[in-house]
Amino acid sequence: MRLFIAISLEGAIKDSLIHLQKHWQRLGMRGHFVPSENLHLTLAFIGEYGNPDDVTDAVSTVSFQPFTIQLNGAGNFHDAYWAGITPNESLLDCVRKIRHALAERDIPYDRKKFAPHITLIRKGESPFSMDKLLENLPTSTMDVSEISLMRSNRGKNGMIYTPISIFYAES
Repeated sequence: MRLFIAISLEGAIKDSLIHLQKHWQRLGMRGHFVPSENLHLTLAFIGEYGNPDDVTDAVSTVSFQPFTIQLNGAGNFHDAYWAGITPNESLLDCVRKIRHALAERDIPYDRKKFAPHITLIRKGESPFSMDKLLENLPTSTMDVSEISLMRSNRGKNGMIYTPISIFYAES
């Protein structure tokens, strides 16, 4: 089972990202645009792991206060195009706690340095320079009060992300 821990997006931040995707499409950008229901911020990518209950038990030990994320910039990793998130201490602290809880229970996860971003396009092809993509980027915010353990399955029309467990911030 392919697993990851993420913040699901909603409200103004999600609307802004959908608008940005449509804008890039109108400019001639091609590729596999991430469907709106799949837009998320990955906090820890676990990958193939057979026991989601172990992950749920680990993450349920993590406490976090509500915090805010804000869109900031855009870029690409090869042919994947993304919108950036301004790092803030609350977000980084939450990620550290989650990764520590996973490591304590020997649950494998991708240990690359956390670079907060939201993938918007996979296998993207741009007919213009990155400078054009960086014009008029949104700076929307979202209050985060929950994170999710997600399962990723390949469907007929692409990936399907399903929440397995939801973890709520302390009030």
